[in-house]
Amino acid sequence: MSDNTDAESEAETRTQDAGFDDWIDAAAEDDAYYLECPNGHGSLPPRRVCPDCGETDLEEAPLPETGEIQTFTVTHVPTPAFEEDAPYATAIANFGPVRITGQVVGVDPETVENGLEVEIEITVSETTGERVLGFRPV
Repeated sequence: MSDNTDAESEAETRTQDAGFDDWIDAAAEDDAYYLECPNGHGSLPPRRVCPDCGETDLEEAPLPETGEIQTFTVTHVPTPAFEEDAPYATAIANFGPVRITGQVVGVDPETVENGLEVEIEITVSETTGERVLGFRPV
């Protein structure tokens, strides 16, 4: 009989979100990717069909290492699921063929601005302990 830590027990009981969790795992290993159809459109997993043209032949392609914030919002009064994380900035960043939504980390949320160059960083919510997709300024 083996002794499990609380974290191991929680990981065993957590439901795996096949496409998303696999993508988060890859991003955590600096191996983030996007899905590209033969027509050059990009999307993120768990897509099975290109949202732009309907192609079903999607292949993994490496995600650019950096992106640029296109828009953001700063949350001061969050939902209970993020109450320990506030205040925080949520942004949409352009990573070439795809736009990704994430939480800006490592800076004061009030200093975030459009055009800020960022890289992906997987972080953990202070409220839930769950992994969160983050953007760290370069």
